[in-house]
Amino acid sequence: MKIVNIVPGFGGTFYCGNCLRDSGFVSALRKAGHQAMILPVYLPLTINGDVQDTPVFYGAVNIYLKQIFPLLRHMPGWMEHMLNSAPLLKIAASKAGSTRAHGLEELTESMLMGKEGQQGKELDELVHFLKHHEKPDVVHFSNALLLGMARQIKEEVGVPVVCSLQDEDVWVDVMSGPFRKKIWDLLAEKARDVDAFVAVSNYFAGVMKSKMALPAEKVFVIPIGINPADYEFNSNPPDRPAIGYLSRIYEDNGFGVLVDAFILLKSRRGFENLKLHATGGMTGDDKHFFNEQLKKLQKAGLSGDIHVFENFGTADLHTFFKSVSVLSVPVLKGEAFGLYQLEALASGVPLVQPALGAFPEIIEATHGGLLYEPNTPEALAARLASIINDRAGLQQLGANGRKAVEDKFNYSSLTAEMLELYKKIA
Repeated sequence: MKIVNIVPGFGGTFYCGNCLRDSGFVSALRKAGHQAMILPVYLPLTINGDVQDTPVFYGAVNIYLKQIFPLLRHMPGWMEHMLNSAPLLKIAASKAGSTRAHGLEELTESMLMGKEGQQGKELDELVHFLKHHEKPDVVHFSNALLLGMARQIKEEVGVPVVCSLQDEDVWVDVMSGPFRKKIWDLLAEKARDVDAFVAVSNYFAGVMKSKMALPAEKVFVIPIGINPADYEFNSNPPDRPAIGYLSRIYEDNGFGVLVDAFILLKSRRGFENLKLHATGGMTGDDKHFFNEQLKKLQKAGLSGDIHVFENFGTADLHTFFKSVSVLSVPVLKGEAFGLYQLEALASGVPLVQPALGAFPEIIEATHGGLLYEPNTPEALAARLASIINDRAGLQQLGANGRKAVEDKFNYSSLTAEMLELYKKIA
């Protein structure tokens, strides 16, 4: 089969689990003998520091300026080409607000309106590319916020459309009240143009069935997977205990909760040698928050006990995972899945996660970690204290996690499930 995955690029400034998911899935499809490609929109897709050599549609600078300044909707071709150039898009990706929903409500609405929105020209270009250059058997959207393209692709390219569901609520639910309802209503309307939805967890399937009024027969659950062979299994925890954090370093992902829990632990007897290791990058919006966390550590006399790993490509993560005893990403409201959990488990690193979102589902499926509640620094510190110095317990959880990734979250088996779904709807 020939499959085109349409995904939002992110420019590579922070750890993007969804982007890694999409890239890994396409690689797995190719290994299985199928033709598969990634088609990024908004920003270039950057994986492990490398910019993917594919055209970018709906260039972020271009569509943003057209939305704000109506006169620019008729700009000459040379100007559009300049705004869509790789250097300019790279600069845009590094700026504050490039991944923030606030201020982009009208643009989000316009994108979901498809041909009736302000990006009709960009939609025509993408459809022409699919129809005359790629001619796929299936088009797969990375998330539901791209569904404004679905109807025209189905009608003009004549292929079925699949859509993954992961963390759309994180974008929509922070919008102002009137826009929030309007966007969810639009998503429910555009869902009629989709042949099948693929949720990454049972938890999130339930969330999106409710928010988008999705019929149960259209929703399938196929979790995220990775290739275990890409990760070095560490059977022994490091001699010096360390808590790891792998995700975009910002408030909503709970980095502040983890810092506060770390400060509490360091005040207890038996945790004098404990370290905090963090990686995942950040956007311009996140720098003030990150500096505030550093100030808290400095005030507690712990500035020398945190180490931030600047690089977070797959090769760099080998070094990171060897340095940590457990991984904790205490996302404030939980999330749909969290690829970083599989990467940690494949490396033999147990999890300590809040009992929110899909985290309980993943811990139950892998037996590779511990849960705590409520999601407070005190509860997290107590849970970490129960395991961080227990080498035998860490080894057992790590071994459980690695085996679960090999047996249940391996790309090869999950890709086969997705291919069966493609065949069913094609």
